[in-house]
Order: sequence, then structure tokens, then C-alpha cells
Amino acid sequence: MLALLHTSPVHVPVFDALRDAEAPGLAVHHLVRPELLDRARAQGPDAVSADVSAVLSEAAGHGARAVLCTCSTIGSVAEAAGAALGLPVLRVDRPMAAAAVASGPRIAVLAALESTLAPTEDLIVQEAQRAGREVRVRTVLVPDAWERFESGDTEGYLSAIAAAAREVRDADAIVLAQASMAPAAEGLDGGVPVLSSPRLGLRAAAQPAASDSSFSGLRTI
Repeated sequence: MLALLHTSPVHVPVFDALRDAEAPGLAVHHLVRPELLDRARAQGPDAVSADVSAVLSEAAGHGARAVLCTCSTIGSVAEAAGAALGLPVLRVDRPMAAAAVASGPRIAVLAALESTLAPTEDLIVQEAQRAGREVRVRTVLVPDAWERFESGDTEGYLSAIAAAAREVRDADAIVLAQASMAPAAEGLDGGVPVLSSPRLGLRAAAQPAASDSSFSGLRTI
């Protein structure tokens, strides 16, 4: 079974649909903890380490063989906590970061939350080092996007992200840092790959969850 750690309930139907498309029959267990993101934004990701460990222990108690953390802000904390517990944990944006590095050295990161920018940039640098490549990462905070997301204005949220992506110049890849941003990539065809994390992350996590293997080929902690 694959457990999914979310910090917003909007991800549950998205990842259920991806499971049906990418790994039919895989049992999943959703753990929704919005308070983790609230505290991480206010106090920093390390402030939620103990709470994340407790959630991962809960997932293991439900029979999870692996965990996919769909929150980019706390992803590194979740991976580290999983390593300490001996439970394979993959942050959803790690496969996306690897794909961005493979696309070329100039990478633009778009985020709706400021707390996501530094963890995503650090992750891309990790993946570049693992691949032996040089990268230049430019980060862009999309103005007012998160406020629209929190108010339930999904269309406005995605429109703001798509508009920001169209403004990116001189990039080999555009990274949408948060899983909730993924639909904004639809219809964008500016010649630059626009990468999002949900499908790549679910695809990478499904096999270890089914086979009880590890994420050693994808993880660098």
C-alpha cells in the first residue's frame, strides 16, 4: 500500500485519478494534515519534524510500504523522517526536479507560496549534483496566486500561474513547484517544457509501494 501525505484535501481526488491511470489496483491511504503546512510556513519546515514523524508512523501502522509526500514545503522533512524510521518516503517533486535537470541548465521555478521556493531550489541543486550537471535556478513567486487558491478561486489561481509561465524567457525548463499548480500546464505550448509533479511523483512511488523496495535510485538525503 502507498500512503500519501497531503497538506490540502484538494489533492485526494487528483491522486486517486492518477493512481487509476498509472497504477490500477494499487491500494492507497490518504493522510491529510493542513496544519503541517500552516506551522511550516509560520515557523519553518524543521518545526514540524516531530509531527511528520508521527504521521509517517501512523502510515506504517496502516500497512504502508512507502509514502509519497505531496507537499513541497515539507518534502525534505518527510524524506529525512522516513529515513530515520526505515520507511521509504519520496517527496512528490523529486522526479520532477530530476526531469528539469535533464532538460538543461536554465531552470525557472514558479511557486504560489514563498515557503516552497527555497526547498524546491535546493532540491533541483541536489538532483543536479547527483547527475553531475551545472544548473542556474531562477525563482518566481506568482503574485496573489495563493490567496486565490485559499479562497477557492481555482480558475483564477491557475490562470495566474499560466500567465506567469508565459512570461518566462531564457529557460530550458519551467518547474511548477506545487502539486496544485499542475493543471496550469495544460494548453501551454511555448516551446519550453513545463513540468509538474503529481504524475511523475505518483509514477515513481507506485512501484516501490507495490514491491516493498526503496527509493534509493531517486532519493538523495
